[in-house]
Amino acid sequence: MKERPILVVVDELNLRPDVYALALLTSSERNEPRAHELISQFSIDWPLDRIALVDRLVMTLAVGEMLMDDAPPKAVILDEAVELAKVYSTDASPKFVNGVLSSIAEHLLS
Repeated sequence: MKERPILVVVDELNLRPDVYALALLTSSERNEPRAHELISQFSIDWPLDRIALVDRLVMTLAVGEMLMDDAPPKAVILDEAVELAKVYSTDASPKFVNGVLSSIAEHLLS
């Protein structure tokens, strides 16, 4: 949120997020450079700065979750990311987000 560390934003909330949500946000923030590198690598012909902000945020969150020590199965992460893209982004976003994240997940597993 406007280039502020996640813990600063969380401390300002009226209601504290649950433990998993906080761990997810922390992992996403910590792994943001790597997530952006992976998104850039696998979003063929789409520079990071041209990807819709919501799509970029959804994918950064998903990569952060993939990189957690106790990450859920990749299929669950992909499904949740696609659902977020369906709700908050364009009609083309779910397919794009799924394609990029599927490639990232495959890369991380190899």
